[in-house]
Amino acid sequence: MLPPNRTVPDVLDAAATALSRSGIATADVDAELLVGHVLRLGRGEVQAARLTGRRMLTRDVELVENLVRRRATREPLQHITGVAGFRRLELRVGPGVFVPRPETEQVTQIAIDALLALPHSSPVAIDLGTGSGAIALSMALEVPSARIYAVENSVDAFLWASENARRVGAPNARLVFDDLGDALPELNGTASVVISNPPYIPDAAVPLDPEVRFFDPAAALYGGEDGLDVVRALSSTAARLLHPGGTLVIEHGERQGEAIRAILAADGWRAPATFPDFTMRDRATTAVRA
Repeated sequence: MLPPNRTVPDVLDAAATALSRSGIATADVDAELLVGHVLRLGRGEVQAARLTGRRMLTRDVELVENLVRRRATREPLQHITGVAGFRRLELRVGPGVFVPRPETEQVTQIAIDALLALPHSSPVAIDLGTGSGAIALSMALEVPSARIYAVENSVDAFLWASENARRVGAPNARLVFDDLGDALPELNGTASVVISNPPYIPDAAVPLDPEVRFFDPAAALYGGEDGLDVVRALSSTAARLLHPGGTLVIEHGERQGEAIRAILAADGWRAPATFPDFTMRDRATTAVRA
């Protein structure tokens, strides 16, 4: 329970203490974001309100208290606020869709750079397993000359992606409800970039974080015995969709780069290479269609 205080600094301190006791490493940040959500303030504005000792209405303190209780059960912050920031976007997320992670922003940059380096005026890029639409909509927004296709076969995730597409309003993005292996035969041999953040956790490797284990959809997490079943399917589908010289970009776990490079090399891809994220953990592997 939060104590009956009425100032932003008191509410922030109490919220951060409660969240820290629940094992949340980002307790201070989460407290600021929850208070900001209730007061409709940005994080910087919340920090300013702390410095000025801004007073809070009783009903707002009670709302924060309720949200802190939910977060203390390890319900994802993004489910509580209903939004997740991703590159330039604010995406709607909630139950049934994978919450996009900061490391995926870097993986998306690889695909965007590949598109921007192309000489043609209207390249095709495909996001296989789009989830919330984070990758596809970022590509559409940041490379407006490209035609972006986003494929998803989960009804729940497709609904979230559809809402985000409406919010972003990117006319060059198209959502397609289909399985990864069968999608977009009309585009065979035309795509310049195929990107995916597939499920890649081995079935027996249950995630430690409760936010992932209990709230992210299992279909977006687990990729078979070694975690690479969907990667193998991706290799085949991407080879079908890409034109010669096209680029495949796959996000994966930090210990999977070598195995994925071997899969791609065996399938005839050229120049498979693995790249780290900002924490220097292997995060993405690329390859070129022969």
